[in-house]
Amino acid sequence: MDEETPLLNRGRTLSNSGINNSKLFLAVFSAVLGNFSFGYSLVYSSPVLPQFTGRDAEPRLKMDDVQAAWFGSIYSLGAAAGGLGAMLLNDLTGRKLSIMMSAVPSTVGYLLMGGAVDLWMLHFGRFLTGVAGGITAASIPVYISEISHGGVRGALGSCPQITAVFGSLALYTLALGVSWRWLAVAGGVIPLLMVVLLAFMPSSPRRLLSLGQLKQAEQALRWLRGSSFNIHRELSDIQHSIDTQTRITWSQLTAPMYYRPILISVGMRFLQQLTGITPILVYLESIFAESQVSVQPRFDAAIVGGVRLLSVAVAACLMDKAGRKTLLYISSMLMFLSTLTLTMTFYNPDCSLGPVPLNTTTSVSGLQSDIGSTLEGSQPTSAGLIHLVSTIVFIFGYAMGWGPITWLLMSEVLPLVARGVASGVCVTASWLTAFALTQAFTHLMHGCLYVAYLGFTVVCVLCLLFNATCIPETRGRSLEEIENFFRTGQFAINRGQSRAESS
Repeated sequence: MDEETPLLNRGRTLSNSGINNSKLFLAVFSAVLGNFSFGYSLVYSSPVLPQFTGRDAEPRLKMDDVQAAWFGSIYSLGAAAGGLGAMLLNDLTGRKLSIMMSAVPSTVGYLLMGGAVDLWMLHFGRFLTGVAGGITAASIPVYISEISHGGVRGALGSCPQITAVFGSLALYTLALGVSWRWLAVAGGVIPLLMVVLLAFMPSSPRRLLSLGQLKQAEQALRWLRGSSFNIHRELSDIQHSIDTQTRITWSQLTAPMYYRPILISVGMRFLQQLTGITPILVYLESIFAESQVSVQPRFDAAIVGGVRLLSVAVAACLMDKAGRKTLLYISSMLMFLSTLTLTMTFYNPDCSLGPVPLNTTTSVSGLQSDIGSTLEGSQPTSAGLIHLVSTIVFIFGYAMGWGPITWLLMSEVLPLVARGVASGVCVTASWLTAFALTQAFTHLMHGCLYVAYLGFTVVCVLCLLFNATCIPETRGRSLEEIENFFRTGQFAINRGQSRAESS
């Protein structure tokens, strides 16, 4: 089969045996260090909040209930702001530079928290680490998808979630013996290492070709695929995809080839957050404080971190074998069963959804006492064990499906011409949802926790339906084939027809 073959068959790009992935893996590792920092900073509040609200807290840093609530949730506002910034940075500076620039707010934020002498430094520092998290969340999946090929994109697409879990697990482990100040100092090291490594990595070949830099794109792709790989077909496919697109306008957004992948991406990110993952992770240690299991809450949190790591590793192994949709079905079912169990465990017929007094909003002690009250009347050990196991099942289900796959599919299905801006929109919508949900969750903690879990149960059903009706299976497909699917309804690229249309 030569260059003029009418149809580019599925997996044709992967048939070249000369491909070498070693440098591709190095580039991915350099980028996902940003996700390690993201996972670390996201759960930073979980082990340190008790130190700010307890009796031994430093006087100028002691938090009341409202301040503790904001410290837990302001990260989501920062991440939303970072997503908005990524909308501009991804197209103005490129994916790689956007990731590198996230190190600035991240490092400054950690320094502010590590050297905090007043509450504003803690809150502003956490907000800045959230900004960095929002930038990396929008940029890293896009960068990885654009430098990867179809044979490994599924596994590599799981790497951001895997390293984020590693970051969370590292935080939980260090917190067992390190003070909150040194936790912040340790968090500032990884972004600096990321910048140093990424400086030696290539930019996205698709980004370079879109700028007309053919020679640089060839060099980047040859570096990523190895010197023995014939890059000309892949370069031709990328160039073909770019040539068949024009600068997108508002009126063009009404075309299915644009609005369908954007709505799918936004919908997945919206549903992902509505499952309740962010408030559960942010307040994980506080929630476990009254689980009435003999293990201390901080060790419970570390156990959950280990479970997250295991489940994401399973997803990475199965992503390119079982397919995206199959894992999403399994993920949705596991989350549904666990949240349904938690709904029944925390059911409280005396729940009152009236306004919560100002001085009872989200303090650690408030969370603990209210969780404890919901467990009254049950066997303390058995109720706590059910809660712990159900939470572990929920985390396992989320981390093997709706956690990593939503990021991967976002970077796969978004059209190249709008990928930078659209990914920023997805991240912004996601974290605004997370902020609103976290604030609502803290109010429901006061005797009405089952209402929150009931809502999460309903969302899991919606996740099943959304996966069945809206999400395409992209396993083994090149980005150009996926884009052609939304343009023509089929994955195979008809070169002759496309050339006729472009002429």
